[in-house]
This record gives sequence, structure tokens and C-alpha cells, in this order.
Amino acid sequence: MKKKIAALLVTSLAVFSLAGCGSITSAPADTAQTETTEAAASEDTAEAEAPAETEETAEPAGDALELKIGVSTAETDPRNIAAEQFAQEISDKTGGALTAKVYPSGQLGADADLINSLALDSGTVDIIITDASNFATYEPLMGISALPFNFSDFDKAWAFMDSDIEADAEAGLIDQNMRVLAHYDNGFRCVTNSKGPVESPDDMKGMLIRTPENPVIMATMTALGANPQPLAFSELYQALQQGTYDAQENPIPVIYNNKLYEVQEYLSVTNHIYSGMCFTIAESVWQKLSPEQQEIVQAAATASAEADRTMNRQQTDELVSNLEAEGMKINYPDLAPFQEATASVLTDNASTYGELLDRLNEWKAAN
Repeated sequence: MKKKIAALLVTSLAVFSLAGCGSITSAPADTAQTETTEAAASEDTAEAEAPAETEETAEPAGDALELKIGVSTAETDPRNIAAEQFAQEISDKTGGALTAKVYPSGQLGADADLINSLALDSGTVDIIITDASNFATYEPLMGISALPFNFSDFDKAWAFMDSDIEADAEAGLIDQNMRVLAHYDNGFRCVTNSKGPVESPDDMKGMLIRTPENPVIMATMTALGANPQPLAFSELYQALQQGTYDAQENPIPVIYNNKLYEVQEYLSVTNHIYSGMCFTIAESVWQKLSPEQQEIVQAAATASAEADRTMNRQQTDELVSNLEAEGMKINYPDLAPFQEATASVLTDNASTYGELLDRLNEWKAAN
């Protein structure tokens, strides 16, 4: 009995010490109590002569919190590579108290599923990296960065994504359990198809084109005369291979890294929408972190976003020749007719964006 009481006292001191250092445990209180009781029972059978310093330096089993990162694209995609950098940095800087595991290729769900999981606080995923405008189903203002032909180059697009205008759009996500920490890049979206080169909007009339479940992208494709139908990205390759869809639209790095050139013959560089990505953490998870851990996570997210942007710019410039080598036929249409055809996407949705649209137009005029 004396041994058992001594063991319980040691366990209580260890728990008190853990609370004082601000570490996180992901176990609820009733689970933690069970684990403490089991630990005490185990210690009751240990040798009484065990050195005290062994007890003081032992790490409790529930000490580390692993963050699950969900991504819809393949491991070779820049966002997955950058997410792995994020995981390494938070592990290094917290001494393993925080870790992260990246789940690529839609293992935790398609983009729409990942967003729903965060909103519902299901615990399926803790961090997601997906197109900013995919969040428009929850917060319509989030579509503003993806309005057609918003930006002419990467630098302007990145400056906007880091602007107060985008931050104000993202503010509406907090109450829905989503906090944006940084902005990855996905590049400028282009059309691929299996029928022929797209030289004008007329070539897209009636084309069955896969899009994400994204109201802005779907409206843009409709304005161009195509027939957009949402589909999870993880199902896209097979759907194109089977001829279920005629076409799809994605940035050049996505097309190459996910081998869509194997099931699509034509690439038309339309650059119709810039695809900025939101590195987003569940607000419930964010609030579990200590201030020091929040600072580390924020810094790692920002650094990994810079790495992702660098990779995407480089790949956009370099991979066109690789796609040609893989047999794709590539054309560069005059974009003026595409811009004219999609102007209605802005005017028809002016009431959705309100004063943010005015601020966007002022921002573009100044930049």
C-alpha cells in the first residue's frame, strides 16, 4: 500500500509539472484520468528503488499533439512539399511537442469535404490547403480573389492575397471554425481537353468540363459557354481517362504533377483565374495551442507558403516544355475575347462582394 501511495504521489507531481510548462495534451479529461490511473497501477509493480530522476525526466505518453494536414493533390505537388517543410519546422521548434502529418491525394477527403470537416469540427483534419474561392460555399466573400482575369502576374496576385481586402474576406471564416494562417500558390488556371485547341470561347461551347465545387470557377466556365460539372480531384484522372468529361481546368504545375497529360491531349494557356491557396487551421485546434506554439505555427506556415510560391512560379515557367515532351499540343489564344465573355461574372455578383469589389478595383488601379 505504501508503494502504491508513493507511486500516485510521483504521478501527481509529474502531471502538475506538465501543466506548469504549458504543454498540450489532446486527450479529454476523462481519458487523461484513466491514463493516470493505469500509469499508477503500472508503477505500483515497479521496483521501489527506481532512481527519482528517471521519474522526473520521463515524457507522458499523451504529451505530443499531431496535426493532420489534408491536401487533395499528389505528393509531388508543391503544396505537399511545402506542407512537409511546415511539419518539420514545428517539430524542430517545439521539441516534438507539436508534430504534423501530411495526407496527400485526397486521403482525408476532397477539397469540399476538407472544408466541411473543419467547419463541423469533426476531428478528421486539423489543417487544409485549398483554393481560397473553394471557401465561398461558406463565406461568399472568399470568391473575390478568383474573379476572372483579376491579376496579370504572380507578384500582383500574391500582393492581393496578402492584402487587407483578402484578410477582410477571410475574417468571416473564424466563426465557422476556420483560421487562415498563410497563402500558398496554385498558379493560373488553364483549360485542357481531349477534342482540340481552344482558340476562342466558341471552342468551349457545350464542352463538359470538370471543375471543383467552386461557384466562381463554375460561373466563369458557364460564361465561356462550357458545361461545368463538379468532381473531386482524386476522381479526375479516371474520369478523363474514361471519357466521362471532355475537359478540365487547372494550373500548369497541377496538370504536370498529377500526370493529366496522359489523359488530355490539348492545353490552352487561358490563365482565366488565379488560384490562391489558403493554409487554414481549425480554430478549435488553434485555441488549444499556447501563445508560444501559436507563434511557431504561424511562422512555419508563412515560411512554407514562401517556399510553395517559389516552387509554383518556377514550375509554371519550366513545365510547359515538359508537357510538350509528353505529347501535349499547347496553344496561346488571344485572351481579349475570354475577358469580354467573362465580364458578366463580376457584374452579376457585384452585390455579393459589395464594398470589397470597389476596394479590389481601386487596388488594381493602384497596382
